[in-house]
Amino acid sequence: MTFPISTSSPIRYPGPPPSACDVVVIGGGVIGVMTAWFLAERGLRVTLCEKGRIAGEQSSRNWGWVRQQGRDPAELPIMVESLRIWERLAQEFGDALGFRRTGVLYLADTEADLASFEAWLPHAQAHGLDTRMLGRAEVAERLEGSAGRWHGGLWTPSDARAEPWVAVPLLAEGAVARGAVIVENCAVRALDRQGGRVAGVITEAGRIACDQVVLAGGAWSSLLLRAEGVALPQLAVLASVAATEPLPEVFPGAAADGRFAFRRRADGGYSLAASARHGFYVGPDAFRHARTFVPLLRKDWRSTRLRPTAPRGFPDAWGTPRGWAPDEASPFERMRILDPSPDHAALAGAQDAFAAAFPSLGRPQLRTTWAGMIDTMPDVVPVIDRVAALPGLVLATGFSGHGFGIGPGAGRVVASLVAGDAPGHDLQRFRLSRFSDGSPLELGPSL
Repeated sequence: MTFPISTSSPIRYPGPPPSACDVVVIGGGVIGVMTAWFLAERGLRVTLCEKGRIAGEQSSRNWGWVRQQGRDPAELPIMVESLRIWERLAQEFGDALGFRRTGVLYLADTEADLASFEAWLPHAQAHGLDTRMLGRAEVAERLEGSAGRWHGGLWTPSDARAEPWVAVPLLAEGAVARGAVIVENCAVRALDRQGGRVAGVITEAGRIACDQVVLAGGAWSSLLLRAEGVALPQLAVLASVAATEPLPEVFPGAAADGRFAFRRRADGGYSLAASARHGFYVGPDAFRHARTFVPLLRKDWRSTRLRPTAPRGFPDAWGTPRGWAPDEASPFERMRILDPSPDHAALAGAQDAFAAAFPSLGRPQLRTTWAGMIDTMPDVVPVIDRVAALPGLVLATGFSGHGFGIGPGAGRVVASLVAGDAPGHDLQRFRLSRFSDGSPLELGPSL
């Protein structure tokens, strides 16, 4: 398995799709796959439609962190459950997932960083996490051969890592083994409505009748919703990652400071990224939702690099259609996989930061680089909710770069929502109506 997954990856689930089922899941990332997994375990007939490849977009392009640390307090209960599910998944699939509880370490460049870490500790304590503060010497002990310049750190030893480009396809196999049907290269063009509610979907391969639909389309979700008359203030940012050649182990887990982030991989290298640098393509939705995103932009403007226009075919490109007929090719099949060019300057900066932090290793050589588009919301938490205006439609999108680790838990929650059972967690923070009911958007104390 190469990383990340792309259109050159073989199609494993060619279809054809069934003519009818109970639930259609749109999107083959970790959220969609795990939703299908848990729906199938409940005995529901579920079909997952993926326009490209399973895990072809952000689910194989992320850092591979499985973390509780630093999350929004509303996400934490789901993430705690998700980590328990990851443990069960590792028992089923063995070492292939790359799942290891090797810890997550946030490194403090300044005293202000330490203060923000301290401020998050009560949330960890409320959920029984083993998170604690580390002093300068304790950080140096954990990072072998480091220059020791950090003031301290925030450390959660029970947090974990996994290999995204391997794990999510394996989870898809598990969903199929439980009875789910997966069809790749099968874009959903439109929802089919009858009597004011969802009655199926129209795919490029034909209609699938169903009672419920789960939209877990990542960066493409708002485009499909707009075509269906539903507004979702969702944008996407470019995040770049590099894989180093194998290196001596300086830390077995995942760590980040204000300049770079790294995570030990199963192949002996590190996944490396600029921890606080994203690219943002300015398109029609950027103007449409500008006011809603103002608080987030004020907080993160230093880390965002504006780009004048999205490449052709991207969800918010100026030339991307906002409407189409169900019997014609849609934007989803014209762009099977979002595969943006990485920000090489940002990755070069991460290489330099790594070399400064670990002078005995020097500047790491890169095996490959890639980028992905992170679907992000104005308050940096997802939407997990039914759409009141379209009965039968459930949203699970906008995980804002937090989706890989929380994916198994979120999939369980969404499956319960679809089945009409209690989700087991308070989902008020994730309601769709928060963008229209006049309540102020909250930027939670996530790190």
